[in-house]
Amino acid sequence: MFRRAFWFTTGVAAGVWATTKVNRTLDKLTPESLALQAADRAVLAGRRVKLFALDIRDGMAHREAALKDALGLAAAPEPEPRALPGQRPHLVVVEQQHPHHSLTRKEDH
Repeated sequence: MFRRAFWFTTGVAAGVWATTKVNRTLDKLTPESLALQAADRAVLAGRRVKLFALDIRDGMAHREAALKDALGLAAAPEPEPRALPGQRPHLVVVEQQHPHHSLTRKEDH
């Protein structure tokens, strides 16, 4: 009797576990879930590319400074930012109406 109860309980537990596992897997394979996973991975890849580019830029600046020091080149002064020329005044277009326009216009009633 105890053997049957043990194996029955073990079977029920295995069935519940397998059903839960299958349902979770099916939920992960829905189109909405797949789209969210793809979006998350794209954002993560974008962040990694950005960090990689920043590391490259820092390495380039460090190497450039080292080469300038090794060659005895002085850092070139940065050019002063040039001011933009003043803005031209905008032209305002004014519609001129015929003085008798309102008198000759026919309105729908």
